[in-house]
Amino acid sequence: MNLANKLDIVNLSDVGRRRPHNEDSTLTDARLGLMVLADGMGGYKAGEVASAIAVTSIHEGVRGRLKALRHGGQPVGANGQTPQLQAVKEAIIYSNSEIYRKAQRDPQCHGMGTTIIAALFHDNSVTIAHVGDSRAYRLRRNEFRQITKDHSLIQELIDRGLYTPEEAALTTPRNLVTRALGIEPEVKVDIMEEQASPGDIYLLCSDGLNDMVDDEEIHLTLSKYSANLVQAAEELVRLANAKGGRDNTSVILIRIREEFPASGRIWNKLINHFFD
Repeated sequence: MNLANKLDIVNLSDVGRRRPHNEDSTLTDARLGLMVLADGMGGYKAGEVASAIAVTSIHEGVRGRLKALRHGGQPVGANGQTPQLQAVKEAIIYSNSEIYRKAQRDPQCHGMGTTIIAALFHDNSVTIAHVGDSRAYRLRRNEFRQITKDHSLIQELIDRGLYTPEEAALTTPRNLVTRALGIEPEVKVDIMEEQASPGDIYLLCSDGLNDMVDDEEIHLTLSKYSANLVQAAEELVRLANAKGGRDNTSVILIRIREEFPASGRIWNKLINHFFD
């Protein structure tokens, strides 16, 4: 199903004020309904390599798995999971293996890794998967919330009740992730699905945004520029840079323009309408 006419998408990445180059990589495929954002880490330019491998391999992996599904795959995945969820999860696991192998083979890439946040829109739903501290947020009827939980030392300390979010932010380095692609041979992927409704705005971002701009200001910015996602993305990046721009900042904004049910569901509705 081509979602190019169902979704408004803006993709913007900026090097920031202090980094010599951009280690973030982003990819959007409106026809497929797939958005991927990766924040690389490692030695000199190795982070760029890791994040580029991540977005490319995940895109190719999801596209290949969904193509196979259209040509005779099973409509329901293992354990009742949707095939879309399985496709995203398998593609990320494969991407982890690719990055890890590259890091082991190439001395210049040793120790490289990347966070990942991916969203696949399908059948009036969205599958969201992540590893690391790149985030997904959702704005729905002026209710704004973070829908992923960071894999970071700060979040771990908060979850254990050792610090409040405010205390952890003051005492713990923000960029210490507890999970990333390419660091170990295997990786655990957090993945979920939810219904998506017309008017919803989803934000995928690297920590270069939320480390500089608090959630309340992100919410206010998205609400103010909700009719123009280009302006919204530009303002979010501008705010991050105005507050110091310590890291690369990448944002992908997606607004649901109209419903996008699976083709089979549309056909079933027509049948039910005429033959009930």
